[in-house]
Amino acid sequence: MKKDITVYYHLPGLFEFYELYRVFLPLFREHREYFYDWCEIGSIYGAPQDCLWAGGRVGFGEEDPKDVYSLMREYDISARLTFSNSLLEERHLADRKCNDLCEMFEHCGNVKNGVIIHSDLLLDHIRSNYPDYYFVSSTTKVLTDFSEFEKELNREEFSFVVPDFRLNKEHLRLDALPLALKQKVEFLCNECCWYGCYDRKRCYENVSRKNLGEACEDHICVSPDAHKGYRFSDAMKNPGFIGIKDIQNVYVPEGFSNFKIEGRSLGSAVIFEFLLYYMTKPEYQLKVREETYLDSMLDLF
Repeated sequence: MKKDITVYYHLPGLFEFYELYRVFLPLFREHREYFYDWCEIGSIYGAPQDCLWAGGRVGFGEEDPKDVYSLMREYDISARLTFSNSLLEERHLADRKCNDLCEMFEHCGNVKNGVIIHSDLLLDHIRSNYPDYYFVSSTTKVLTDFSEFEKELNREEFSFVVPDFRLNKEHLRLDALPLALKQKVEFLCNECCWYGCYDRKRCYENVSRKNLGEACEDHICVSPDAHKGYRFSDAMKNPGFIGIKDIQNVYVPEGFSNFKIEGRSLGSAVIFEFLLYYMTKPEYQLKVREETYLDSMLDLF
């Protein structure tokens, strides 16, 4: 891998895993020798609980947004508000809580903050009222058709586009993209969803309805292994999985540098395993575990 290439990871749990990042970020900055020198944190994304515009997952982040804002500003990390609800209507745009979040996070230190978005209606609202954000086209759009994905990449409103994980291994077509478009692709690395899933959009719509406060039954996952829940070891067997060697030996040489780690609905101990696997040198993983687990203020379980 070329020494001048930097890989940017976009990490889950802006509000959901504040306590983990409050311990991890100082470690990452003060002991850079523990971590791969070719990677950086591109952003941390998430949404607080009871957030009308949220999507992808039903939010449970309880942390005070002011504390989250302060942490991101202290470490100059881009905060991304996950506003990927796909079912928003005009009447939802006036929601005070979501607008307050936009106002708070629009300006945060030396880096720009972003919004992960699905609805064009919301996109227009935020662009008009909070113009300093950049925008990420959400994977909740389930862009499995490569031509539709390429059209999305060509939309000037978006700085990044997250394709459906089933496009991750379309290397011939991905490699044929112009460099400017490659720099906008953000791959979802560790999806555990069934590769043959035909119901992904309805799953996301169910989450959107719940975030809107609608009374609806839980979505019934069609995966034959749904009863097992998320397991990183199973995600690694997924045909769409992107591992660290894939990033170094395949994607970076092809011109890609942005990779999204999913996991907002998981526990902080699982998220920590992602940070170890994707960012931490093997010889320092035990040390990072010890320094993190032994922090008396952090409960990973």
